[in-house]
Amino acid sequence: MEQSKSILAKVIRERRSIKSGYTDKGVSQELILELLNDAVWAPNHGLREPWRFLFVPTDKKESFVDKLVKTFPKEMQENRRNYFSQPSAFLIIMMKEDPRQKQWEEDFGAVSCLIQNFQLLAWEQKLGVVWKTNPHIYDPKVRDLLGVVPGEKIVGFLHMGFFEGVPESRPRTAVQEKFTVFG
Repeated sequence: MEQSKSILAKVIRERRSIKSGYTDKGVSQELILELLNDAVWAPNHGLREPWRFLFVPTDKKESFVDKLVKTFPKEMQENRRNYFSQPSAFLIIMMKEDPRQKQWEEDFGAVSCLIQNFQLLAWEQKLGVVWKTNPHIYDPKVRDLLGVVPGEKIVGFLHMGFFEGVPESRPRTAVQEKFTVFG
């Protein structure tokens, strides 16, 4: 007989990426800071804390989107405006790029853990999040717009907004199919 799942296990299994269907409710800086102050407890080698955050609150989103879409070719701007206008707010996450491969990978892992922590904490607050790594995160014009400095990488844009409907879960491969025991 399977034991009942812990609260944490339930949150992990219930969390979904919310890509659309955001409500008009604004996302406050206070909430984002509260979530980040817990999310930064992610494991990170040597406590390097390789992350940096840029928050675009709901009341600044329209101005941000106006500037962001100008980094795209004219023929894509209307499409990108529609795309970036859907979320209520953005959290852009950057990381220091250590030139040493091992440290770079450790730092990317740490930032990824932080993002997962953030998504789980946001889910508890009914704040939908999806982590986006679209090609614009590599565009020098976007990097300039965001104040990304040499030696930093944009790890992704977190699109955020409160939501009502929860997407259906998609099945996962049984762990046993990807599990072996040494020896």
